[in-house]
Amino acid sequence: MVYIEVKPLNNHNVLFAQVFGRPKYPDIYGEVYFEAVPDGVMVYAYVTGLPTYKPGNPPIGPFGFHIHEHGDCTVGDENNPFQACGGHYNPRNEPHGNHAGDFPVLFSNNGVSYLAFLTNKFTLGEIVGRAVVIHENPDDYRTQPDGNAGKRIACGVIKPYTGEYNR
Repeated sequence: MVYIEVKPLNNHNVLFAQVFGRPKYPDIYGEVYFEAVPDGVMVYAYVTGLPTYKPGNPPIGPFGFHIHEHGDCTVGDENNPFQACGGHYNPRNEPHGNHAGDFPVLFSNNGVSYLAFLTNKFTLGEIVGRAVVIHENPDDYRTQPDGNAGKRIACGVIKPYTGEYNR
């Protein structure tokens, strides 16, 4: 297996979420960085272990990807995990598709996804302590309130980046 390190250029003005999938998808592992830049926040995500399509099973992916309200990634009900992190982060009460926490979907190639994008919908101070969540289905950006993205399959709490973390 080849590991690619995806990191911002410096540790200043950077937040980080280490994303873990459980209990149905224990192989999911991801790193999401949020870096303050002049025009907003640059988001970098690298995720491995995403489920792949198997013939005879329902389609899976691309994967919905969002910031949720609360930084609580308690599994809770194994059939419907990560409910403690609440709904999508939506401080301005906008319709779905325009929530501050709405991200582009994650496309997977053999279980690996890389995504980088710029947003001006939030500052680092507004998202620290919240959660990043990966869903089992793509977000349609229309269905209220959550884009019909399906069950939550991975979660990570957004924290200040110190350059150190445990894999």
